[in-house]
Amino acid sequence: MRRDSVLYQKYVEIMRRELLPAMGCTEPIAISYAAATLKACLGQMPERVMVEASGNLIKNVKSVVVPNTGGLKGIETAVAAGLVAGKPEKLLEVISDVTEVQKEQIQKFPLDQIEVKIADSDIVFDLSVTGIIGEEAAKVRIVNEHTNIVYIEKNGEVLLKKPFSCGDHDADEENIMTVDDILDFAKTCDLRDVEKFIERQIDCNTKIAKAGLSGNWGANVGRTILRSNHQEDVRVRAKAKAAAGSDARMSGCELPVVINSGSGNQGITASVPVIEYAEELNSTKEELYRALVLSNLLGLHQKAGIGRLSAYCGAVSAGCAAGAGIAYLMHEDDEVIKHTIVNCLAITSGIICDGAKPSCAAKIASSIDAAFLALALAKDGQEFKGGDGIVKKGIENTIQSVSRIGKNGMRETDKEILQIMLE
Repeated sequence: MRRDSVLYQKYVEIMRRELLPAMGCTEPIAISYAAATLKACLGQMPERVMVEASGNLIKNVKSVVVPNTGGLKGIETAVAAGLVAGKPEKLLEVISDVTEVQKEQIQKFPLDQIEVKIADSDIVFDLSVTGIIGEEAAKVRIVNEHTNIVYIEKNGEVLLKKPFSCGDHDADEENIMTVDDILDFAKTCDLRDVEKFIERQIDCNTKIAKAGLSGNWGANVGRTILRSNHQEDVRVRAKAKAAAGSDARMSGCELPVVINSGSGNQGITASVPVIEYAEELNSTKEELYRALVLSNLLGLHQKAGIGRLSAYCGAVSAGCAAGAGIAYLMHEDDEVIKHTIVNCLAITSGIICDGAKPSCAAKIASSIDAAFLALALAKDGQEFKGGDGIVKKGIENTIQSVSRIGKNGMRETDKEILQIMLE
């Protein structure tokens, strides 16, 4: 792909925008970011706060630990952390710099001053935080992406108002990206254009995987996999390390993760197995970087048609992408890489997302297992063909089938999951 082409620059921009560092699960962090922005707008601590969040936000905040809070969970905790210690200029690392005194203040914050409601909105990612103190009031609204502030109001005066789409926020990526173009870009791009994002991902996601294996986090899925299987098998190590990264992240580890499709778990899944395989195969630095470019963009491509939040588990998309990245490291041709993706989607596309919590690590492990099987089948010349269930002839058509299921077909499933979680 020509470096001076519009498409090339678009791919670079997508990676720059998407591969961001985030500390903690991105949904509570988005709430902390909104709360910190609200406080900065008010210029003081509000006495009362109203949070209006779409169902998927509530689902992904309910059961996950908010970092730097001493193990606390929930929307109210995320608001308190943002108000007490948030630095909005740090974006998704908004509560990464918290003193011990501030941690105590967060733990003692009067949570009854915070009211939470389900937003009256059809937008999947919709968050409004309103703060009041005396006669002063301010409101901050975030839509579609975790730091996409579209509206700020103070004392009735509109300070910021940005247009936004009520549909799929990733429509641009969905229309532009194709597997063939992604393969072309990954093989030919000037690594100087992407190495900053890739190096940061390798550093951050490797560190949290190591932390997950060395500490006691959540259900310790990663450590259990490693203890109960043969550690000399690279597949075991790749799966265990990715799961361990999620173990730590879901349980409040204060290390950042470089995300994919707005998700730290997807960022871990798309990168850690590829990194482990590169070490096993003695791959060159260039091979690893190109494999990670491929894996990240394939993960983004699959999620573009689904959206950031749905009842479809994003670890499936990221696991498929990791399998493709590993196939690239093995010097497999484009057909094997494509068949790996299709095979993987045929195997695990039924996994639901029931919010962020410790069991996400196990879903990551299952998705990576499916990727290994999908790759083994593809290398053996085996593939699921068009007409086999949701599989269609042509990889883009299969990806589109999955997108329809995740975005449209699972809407009622999403509502039922939320209802079950709130009972």
